[in-house]
Amino acid sequence: MRFIHTSDWQIGKTFRFADDASQVLRDERLDVITRLGELARSNGASDVLVAGDVYDVETPSERTLRQPIERMRAFEAVQWHLIPGNHDAHTPRGPWERLRRIGEREGFPPNIHLHLAPEPVALADSAAFLLPSVLTRRHVTEDPTAWMDEAPTPEGVMRIGLAHGTVASFGSDAGSTPNRIAPERPALAGLAYLALGDWHGAVPVSERCGYSGTPEADDFDVGGNGGGTAHVVEIEGPGAPPTVSTYRTGRFVWHKLDISVHSAADVDVLEARLRALAPDLGIALVWLRVSGALSLDTREAFERRIRHGVGNALRVLRLDDSALLPEPTAADLAVIDHAGFVRTAADRLAARAGDATDPQRDLAAAALQRFYVLSMLAPGGGRP
Repeated sequence: MRFIHTSDWQIGKTFRFADDASQVLRDERLDVITRLGELARSNGASDVLVAGDVYDVETPSERTLRQPIERMRAFEAVQWHLIPGNHDAHTPRGPWERLRRIGEREGFPPNIHLHLAPEPVALADSAAFLLPSVLTRRHVTEDPTAWMDEAPTPEGVMRIGLAHGTVASFGSDAGSTPNRIAPERPALAGLAYLALGDWHGAVPVSERCGYSGTPEADDFDVGGNGGGTAHVVEIEGPGAPPTVSTYRTGRFVWHKLDISVHSAADVDVLEARLRALAPDLGIALVWLRVSGALSLDTREAFERRIRHGVGNALRVLRLDDSALLPEPTAADLAVIDHAGFVRTAADRLAARAGDATDPQRDLAAAALQRFYVLSMLAPGGGRP
């Protein structure tokens, strides 16, 4: 049997920090469903197993609710299997109950299967059985896969688990971690493979268990950990170990960078590094945290080349420069004025901007930099 393992589509997720790029990122979470269908078709995979969090919230709009269904409908030869996750738990007024009612009222595409009860379901001409776990609350204290140990299936079939939860405890008490799944579940339940969702990075757990990652990365902390992927899983028969191949499905790449700059040469290096992130910078989102100290002249070059230059080539530049301090040189201050009250004001701003205890340090730094830029732009401005 050959199938696609995917999870955490998070349809309807908002990206408020991305401003005018937010709608593009939302749309891409739908477009990746088409790429998953194409991946299944090109690899001869009969089924796509979606391990929860199809939707980002329990109350999606009607349009958001129906959009992924229409994307999956287009791949008639592929069987899509979906379970609820913690973001879209199967609650009385949640998305899955609404979808069930739509199916009763209008009919549902025969290639789309909503698994809303923990019970074995035959796959691939009954050569394999799917054991889907269902979260009926966002957080449960019991292991949602425990029922699989005793789940009845015919002799000699492949048992494939599908679940949403975590296999590790991040607290001092394992019992305090919700939706916690025993990593030894494949052995306990005789599973050929356990397809997991919840972690947005592609993380192998064991030979027969792992996370596929979200098919389109959605966070700066995930982008470097395998976000934007799906698995093609092949199992030759009962007892055979699965062969898991990871494919890139995401369009956008996310980067989180911490950079220190202290000179014009450092700005050169930073610009070159940013421009090398992707052949097309329109697919790159960058959260850049910059620290260090720059002269007013070099800071003006930083603003022009980083924030307004490469920043406008990137899909998103989220720039945190709160730790980038001004270090005005005598030549910088001379541009503002040689003497008199203007120079006195510049000196005071420079002193406050360099004082880490001053609550208005950032404001003073911004004012000093603005002072410098305006002086450069003034008639006759520039270095003496």
